Amino acid sequence: MGTLTKKDALLTGLRAHDRGLTAAQITARYGVTNVSATASDLRMEGFAIYANPTTDSKGRTKTFYRLGTPSREVVAAGYAALAAA
Repeated sequence: MGTLTKKDALLTGLRAHDRGLTAAQITARYGVTNVSATASDLRMEGFAIYANPTTDSKGRTKTFYRLGTPSREVVAAGYAALAAA
């Protein structure tokens, strides 16, 4: 069995953290420096990665990345795109 890639490690981490992880947590834990690009890569592989911005009581905004279930509309759009190709 080979070494886990950063993308695989991130996916495993997102599966383990239902509430999501911030970009800083992802960088510290999995060594992913460009979190948005890695999340985009995972989306292109069919994973429903959501980026949820949250503002705390002091006005600071953090984006939590989480693995979710795609809506019916997203699935339908995917099938429509495949049918058009």
